[in-house]
Order: sequence, then structure tokens, then C-alpha cells
Amino acid sequence: MDPQPTRDAAPSLTPGLTNDPLQNQSQGRLLILAAILFLSYLCVAISLPVTPLFVAGTLGLGNVWAGLGVGSAFLATILTRGFAGTLVDGGGAKPAVARGLALYIVGGLVSVAAGMLPHLPWPAFCVLVLGRLLIGLGESLVGVGVIAWGIGIVGPQRSGKVLALVGAALYGAFAAGGPLGLALLDGIGFAGTMAVGALLPALGLLAIQRMAGVPAHPGAKRPPFRSVIGRIWLHGAVVSLQGIGFAAIGAFFSLHFIHESWPFAGLGLTAFGVGFVLVRFAFGHLPDRIGGLPVAMGSLAVETVGQMLVWSAGDPILALAGAFLTGLGCSLVFPAMGREVVHLVEPHLRATALGAFAAFQDMAYGLTGPVAGLLADRAGYGSVFLLGGTAAALGFLTAFSMRRTRAAAGTRPAR
Repeated sequence: MDPQPTRDAAPSLTPGLTNDPLQNQSQGRLLILAAILFLSYLCVAISLPVTPLFVAGTLGLGNVWAGLGVGSAFLATILTRGFAGTLVDGGGAKPAVARGLALYIVGGLVSVAAGMLPHLPWPAFCVLVLGRLLIGLGESLVGVGVIAWGIGIVGPQRSGKVLALVGAALYGAFAAGGPLGLALLDGIGFAGTMAVGALLPALGLLAIQRMAGVPAHPGAKRPPFRSVIGRIWLHGAVVSLQGIGFAAIGAFFSLHFIHESWPFAGLGLTAFGVGFVLVRFAFGHLPDRIGGLPVAMGSLAVETVGQMLVWSAGDPILALAGAFLTGLGCSLVFPAMGREVVHLVEPHLRATALGAFAAFQDMAYGLTGPVAGLLADRAGYGSVFLLGGTAAALGFLTAFSMRRTRAAAGTRPAR
């Protein structure tokens, strides 16, 4: 069990800062790392709304292939989270992040090649999937590496804050990347948009070169990866069910608006991202303060309402409000359940456990695309968001059951 964070005798009047210069320095490094992550992750964010439009529209391959095009990156991430966690635990966070950013660049450049083959739909699609697989592998390394790097900077007792800030950077990138990607698509085409996506992580790669890394744990005894999954699978199930709502908005919100002939098709991810980031900054301390399960339960209830609102909306304003509520609800589920995971394992297994935990969310992202594409073909785009709301409700019930089991066993939440 990790020690409790100490309280400052006289709190600083500046939010996020204390009277401890060393702690303030750590906070500053964490904020710089989050800013670099935001800039680099725009590579992923700008591709998310434009990929289904390119596949279904320009290539004319339909909704299922559009969903597969989006989901292929998440599939690569799922399959490599364990590898990424082991690499971070044994070799250090900074080298892993650098490799991940390099893969972003290569994946972006391969996607540029796909955009130059619009007259050859199937070859273009295969090249695009290759590019997205490389981006997915890069995301595996960057995601786990940045979280481990942040926890190494400020300490495991503030792991909830690290997860909240990292998520704010990621989903802030989604909020900015949605309209940016669509604007670039209109202005310079798909190939040009992917070229911009390849440039941004190159800037991030340059920026991290001067940052100090954190110690690794080479040579420590490591149990089989499946045994780590066995300790955290329920936490992963909750975050997986939460992720379906976000994946639905990311892959099909724009297509839903276009099908309904509604304006503001590019603002779905923006509405989601604004709600997400607002909650992360205003209430990101709650998992560390009151525990992960209560925060996850409240969040999943809000996400359920948001997805149901998108499903039932008769105009674009209500649908955007539903996307905003979905962002509010999704915001704290990952850090809430993630901080529980951090305290379940030994320090030399944290990145491995977090990699396994994140893979559950990636699984939701990867499977939602093609499954929701089939559902959209048969029941319309609105049904995709009904699926997201149902999944969030199941996540709430799972978290509620975990809390009841913990109460019955007389155990206290990890602090």
C-alpha cells in the first residue's frame, strides 16, 4: 500500500501549486509532458473523423469498412499494450515514448500514401490500414509510457491526478482535432491532412529530448501477463463498457449528422472533448480524494444519459448536448478505475498493469467500429448511440457490484 500524500501546512493560493519548491517543479514537469502529449496526439485526433469519410465516401467501401478503418488502430493498440507495459517497466518510460512518437510519424506518412490512391479503393484501404496499425502501435507505447513517466514524476499517491491530466491532454486533442481534421480535409484533402498529422508528433519527439526520464525496473521478477490481467479484469471491464460511447461518437457522429442533413457535423468530438476536459480540470482530484468506484459510478450514470440523448435527439442541438454529456460522463472513469489498478500491484508492475487495463478500453474502441457499422447498416446511425448508452449502464452496474462486494468484505478503498 502506498503512503498517504501529506498536506501542506499553508496551502498555496495558486491552484495546483504548493509551498514545496520540489513538488512545484514536479508539477511543472508533468504539465510540460501533458502539453507535449496534447500536441503529438493531434496526429490521432485529426484522423479519427476523416478516416470514415475517406473510406465510406471517397473510396466508396461502406460503413463496415469505415468502422474497420477506424478500429484497426485500436486493434493494434490492444494487441501491444502488454508489450508496451513490459518495455516501459524494464527499459524506462522516455525511450518507449520516443519510439511511439516515431511510429506516429511513420504511420502518418503511410496514410499519406493511401490518400494518393483514391482511384484504387482496395489498395488504398490496405495501405491505410497499415498506416493505422503503425499509429496504433505508437499509441500503445506513448499512452503507457506517458502515464508511467507522469507517475514517476509526482509519485503513485497522486496517480489519479496523473491519469486525469493525461486524459485531459488526450481528449483535449480530440476536441481540437475533430474540426481541425475536417477543415484540413476540405482544404488540402486526405493526403494533406495525414501529412499534417505526421508533422505534429515530430515536434513532440524533438520536445521530449531535453526532458529528464524516470528510473526503470530492469531485472525485477515479473509474473505472467495473464496473472496481471486476472487481478485487474473487472476494472478493465468497467472502462471497456465506458469506451463504447466515445467510440460511437468518434466513428459515427459525423456520418449521423450528414445522414440527417444537419449542420455542425464536425462539432461532435468538440462537444465531447469540452465536457471531458472541463470535468478533468474541475474534478480530476476526486478519485484520489474519495476513491475510484464512487466516481466511476456517478460518471457512468451521466454517460448513459448523454448517449440516450444522442440516440433520441430530433435536432442537432440536442445531439450535441448528448455528446457534451457523454464527455462529462466519460471523463473520470479511466482515472478512477486506473488509480485502483495502480494500488493493486507492485511498483515494478505498474506499467504492465496499466497497459493491460488500457487494453480493455482499446478493445472497446477497436470492436465498436465494425460492430456499430453493422448495426448502423441495419437499424440506422441512431442505434449506435443506443448501444453506447446500454453499455454505459452495464458499466455502472458492474462498478456498483464491485463496491457492494468490497463493502461486504469489509475492505477499504485503496488510498
